[in-house]
Amino acid sequence: MANNDLKYFEFLKQEVAKTLQKSCAVSLDIQNWKGQEIIFLQDDLSDKVNGRISEKWFYTHIKSNTGKLPRIDMLNILSEYCGLKKQFPEKDLPKIQTKKRKIKWFIPVLLVLSIISSFIIFKSINRTTTYQFCFVGSDFNIPITDSPIWIISMNENESPMVSKCDSNGCFKFTTKADKIQFIVQSPYYKSDTITRIVHNKEIKEEQIQLKTNDYALMIHLFSKSKVNNWKKRRKQLDEMFADNARIYQVFEDGVTGMELYNKKDFINKMTVPLKSLKNIEIIETIYSGDKIAIMRFKQSLE
Repeated sequence: MANNDLKYFEFLKQEVAKTLQKSCAVSLDIQNWKGQEIIFLQDDLSDKVNGRISEKWFYTHIKSNTGKLPRIDMLNILSEYCGLKKQFPEKDLPKIQTKKRKIKWFIPVLLVLSIISSFIIFKSINRTTTYQFCFVGSDFNIPITDSPIWIISMNENESPMVSKCDSNGCFKFTTKADKIQFIVQSPYYKSDTITRIVHNKEIKEEQIQLKTNDYALMIHLFSKSKVNNWKKRRKQLDEMFADNARIYQVFEDGVTGMELYNKKDFINKMTVPLKSLKNIEIIETIYSGDKIAIMRFKQSLE
């Protein structure tokens, strides 16, 4: 840098001190300025010429005598602040030109990063995840393989979807939603509604306990077992059903359809010692309080 420019910079420091002194009570010896005086200068520069300097810049270029000029644009801002006409030419500003060159390659980098970010967000929004649910009996925590399990999926803005668990008592659910909700139904286990919030969930497999439908299981066993005390059996069945219970027998021959029993008729059916009464399979039970109000069953004859 030319000696004339360095001399001008020293003169400019004095003019900065004089200019600030018109607005604030500060010393004319700018070399001794510290925290509060620097803040006064920052505020006054901002108000009058929309200029910005940092405390580090002030200590580097104003308080230190390094023999080097600060950036030319800062010299011009300080000159404008003091009301001086001297302006340094922009060609003497290599650092600013370097920044402009950096901006030229920085723009495509930003575009690439933006595309990558958009792709990641798109993949995240449209990502599907598969969860597996397996069902066990609550009594012994053993997988349910002796009774079919039906899953009724409750999808938002869609009709329910019905699916069946595999032979291991498990089913898989693939979704991109944050919440899973479904109803579990099984002839010999009580129905349950399962709701899970699965957003960012690490575990993709879960074991769920189902409570035994004791009455349905007992009726099934009654139909297959020998009876020594018919009076006791009738009393047990009477305790299971509501007085106005409706009991439907479903036929699979494609002709008969179904037959309706009331409570008394069904108990009679279950307590008549006929060889044809075998293998009653419960299809569905609906309870009213602790008694069966509706039951559907089918029967295999041997």
